[in-house]
Amino acid sequence: MTPPCPRGQPSGAVVEVDERGHEFFTRDRENVTKHARLLIEDPSLSLGADKATSVEEVWMSLTPTRPIRSALPVELQSALRKLGGALIRGRAPRTEGAVPRMDGSIIAASYNVHKCVGVDNRFDPGRIAAVIAELDADVLALQEVDRRFGQRTGLLNTAALEGRTGLTLLHVSDTPGGHGWHGNALLVRQGRLIRMRRISLPGAEPRGALMAELQLPAGRLRVVATHLGLLRRHRALQAQALLDAINQGSPMPTLLMGDLNEWRPGVPSSLLALEPMFGPLGVGEPSFPSRLPFLALDRILASPREMVSAAAAHASPLARLASDHLPLRARIDLGEYQGALVEPPSPAIAQKGIAQEGIAKAA
Repeated sequence: MTPPCPRGQPSGAVVEVDERGHEFFTRDRENVTKHARLLIEDPSLSLGADKATSVEEVWMSLTPTRPIRSALPVELQSALRKLGGALIRGRAPRTEGAVPRMDGSIIAASYNVHKCVGVDNRFDPGRIAAVIAELDADVLALQEVDRRFGQRTGLLNTAALEGRTGLTLLHVSDTPGGHGWHGNALLVRQGRLIRMRRISLPGAEPRGALMAELQLPAGRLRVVATHLGLLRRHRALQAQALLDAINQGSPMPTLLMGDLNEWRPGVPSSLLALEPMFGPLGVGEPSFPSRLPFLALDRILASPREMVSAAAAHASPLARLASDHLPLRARIDLGEYQGALVEPPSPAIAQKGIAQEGIAKAA
């Protein structure tokens, strides 16, 4: 039975309750999302005299007597506020200059390549490779780097990429021609892989992480590369699983990089479990969508957190086009944080400039 329409609800709309107990109107939310997506794709677009021209006007035109904050779930409220701020600031993200290296430091980057499909809906691995070259990273985490269905082969020409950038793919896939683990891949420019662990994360959809211990010219470093789930409750479980996996290893400087699918800081965040190790998670650098970034979905977190400096979204013209995410780039200062190491490097076998050992798979 359809419940009666409360005040301010358009006739015929259906009242539903989400998992956190917030009422919303099915038809209303679909319309808000549709018009918000139009504004994301082209914020200067005139929607016509019969349509609203801002996110709040979209909602108020649908339910003029019901305020937006009480009618939408918290997650959508937050995203719409972020979008409103982005529209006010203007559609073009700022372009950052190159983050300089310093003695004892490296450049780390994370990039969701969206299976090499750009915002123009073109599949173009060469364009993704060009953006990776722009990053000039020493350690790079990639997400969505394999085909999702069928034979999960990789989408990049890694040999050509290595020749162009010096970045070597760390081999983790059981699939011939595959690049990653649940779409996650790690590439390193110089150094030695001491240990690699593949982690399966909890949740309804297949998600995973890579945890690599590296001996780099600047020092020893643990890197965790991941792509967390779309649902808040699953991200919370996945964050705890990552923290448990890190705590099973030896103390050492640690990076957590990837598309964490969480833009909210503080109590609403699904990543609170990470804060004891990585410190309070602030607002972050907006990286999604690439044409008008207003959500900080991609993160480079460090323990100790002081290792990370000059973090910024890489917003070159090509990066805005090549994927729906902008890459994130930061300087990692390793030199003064090497005293906590307690385990000597294990023997390793050299391969294409990067020493690689056996891979441990963790459920």
